[in-house]
Amino acid sequence: MAATGQVEMLGNRLDFDYAEGATGYVMVLTRLITGYWFLHAGVGKYLAAEPFNAAGWLVNATGGAPAPVHAFLVWAGQTPWMLEFTNFMIPLAETLIGFGLLVGAAVRLAAFGGAFLMTFFYLGNAAWGHGLVNGDLFGLMMFVIVGTLATGRILGLDAYLEQTELVKQHPKLKYLLG
Repeated sequence: MAATGQVEMLGNRLDFDYAEGATGYVMVLTRLITGYWFLHAGVGKYLAAEPFNAAGWLVNATGGAPAPVHAFLVWAGQTPWMLEFTNFMIPLAETLIGFGLLVGAAVRLAAFGGAFLMTFFYLGNAAWGHGLVNGDLFGLMMFVIVGTLATGRILGLDAYLEQTELVKQHPKLKYLLG
């Protein structure tokens, strides 16, 4: 299934098919690597000898984060119901996001979820002694790229899901796919 886009340059509208050639392969590879990364992180938390506990990370979030973010993370780590919610949601979200990206289903929704998590990971790990660029920022950018370019339309289930009657009857669902 072809993935197409439009861009306007110098007053001219151009249509392009980014599923063809090297660009399509790079996009699929980026989606697969990002998906594997998150699936592995989520499943790894379930299979670990010790149950996943975000308390240490939340309470010890670096002071480099903006004050409101830092205060929120510390509060979440010290509030029992919020900590339980976080301990449940992070592995589940990582697993579902990774699986969605690997099979190419609901890629934009998965990429948005991944970008949301990576924003907190980036701000919470704000050890910016070597500048603002770190691995968490690169992860955030991978989710932005995967979601923006609708990589699920190339060798993914989203190409088929977009052809279903449900999506045809509710075209706004395409914003979650792609």
